[in-house]
Amino acid sequence: MRWPDHAIWWHVYPLGFTGAEPAARPPGAPPEHRLPRIAGWLDHLVALGCNGLALGPVFASETHGYDTVDHLRVDPRLGDEDDLLRLVEAASSRGVRVLLDGVFNHVGRGFPQFSDVEARGDASPYAGWFVPDGNRDFRTFEGHHKLVVLNHQEPAVADYAVQVMSHWLERGIDGWRLDAAYAAPAEFWRTVTDRVRARFPDAWLVGEVIHGDYAGIVESSGFDSVTQYELWKAIWSSLNDRNFFELAHALTRHDGMLQTFVPQTFLGNHDVTRIASRLEDERHLAHALVILLTNAGVPSIYAGDEFAFHGVKEEREGGDDAIRPAFPGHPDETPGHAAPYHRLHQDLIGVRRRHPWLVRAHTKVATLTNTALSYTVGHGDERLGIVLNLADEPAKADLPAAGWTRIAGDADFHGEGALVPPQGWAIAHP
Repeated sequence: MRWPDHAIWWHVYPLGFTGAEPAARPPGAPPEHRLPRIAGWLDHLVALGCNGLALGPVFASETHGYDTVDHLRVDPRLGDEDDLLRLVEAASSRGVRVLLDGVFNHVGRGFPQFSDVEARGDASPYAGWFVPDGNRDFRTFEGHHKLVVLNHQEPAVADYAVQVMSHWLERGIDGWRLDAAYAAPAEFWRTVTDRVRARFPDAWLVGEVIHGDYAGIVESSGFDSVTQYELWKAIWSSLNDRNFFELAHALTRHDGMLQTFVPQTFLGNHDVTRIASRLEDERHLAHALVILLTNAGVPSIYAGDEFAFHGVKEEREGGDDAIRPAFPGHPDETPGHAAPYHRLHQDLIGVRRRHPWLVRAHTKVATLTNTALSYTVGHGDERLGIVLNLADEPAKADLPAAGWTRIAGDADFHGEGALVPPQGWAIAHP
């Protein structure tokens, strides 16, 4: 197994987490050394059972980090390169891998190469880096005027992406999340990933993909993985609607992806409403976490979700603020620390750690009703059984005949299934 097969990420949005101001510091202003605050949470990450730190944007930008102006410079609101390298070193000393967030689909309007094109037009050596839109401006990302799309047909743009990714891999990071990967041509990504992988064969490269043919995108782009939004949606939607048929369908599709790649799975990230706010019945937080951590994938926990943080994403200026809050200086100062849901994360991540084959496990559904679901996950000779009940009365759940023994949750197992209490769940091994 390669190291990504053992990875469980703790995902942090640094600008929000550290309480950074919403816009870039004035030119020449000294940096604010906020990144060390994240280092103070590394022991929490490890105690949770994770072994990877997935950082959101850390590079110089104009506002939220995805309007990058310099991919080779740490955002002064977070600190400087020494701060980032010390964070990487502190993580490495604990056996924690580090993933950086790279935006190579678009840049902020303050990106120097774009500024040069605005000033000099076709005389700029970077004129080919951007695509005119026919309205005396340049193509932008999904209508956001401040996000100018790079021209992915321009070889120098691919060269730049390779340079940036290699620069930070040389300095000790372990991989890249590639933002808005769905918006750039697969041929561009293949050019980049092949060249990066030639120098850094162990780097893990995951593309942000929302819809589409995940397996086909992986094969054509050279990514190791993509974000599994289809399963994310099916988890909360099936729980809210009390419709496990939707989840069973998604699990079948998820299972098929394993023939090509291992998806990056999650219940939350910096772009979506917090799972505790998304679910209509908070009793189902446990069910969602069980589903995430007993199915195949490289899972991530969005910082704060382990404490059942609330936060609703809104489509407006500043609409992400609620899902990207500042965190206290120390974990034990956080509401929800050591509470049952925090401990459940530790327990279920512990189950996954003791069964590392789950990363590539195949899922077979046994019982399926609107409110009851049972399935087995297996790889080779290894197997676990999972039972879930969303009803307010007990449910019977079948499993293949075996001497099932409960290892987590609350259900009475027998040779061919279990009796699951109201709103209950359990995991068992044969």
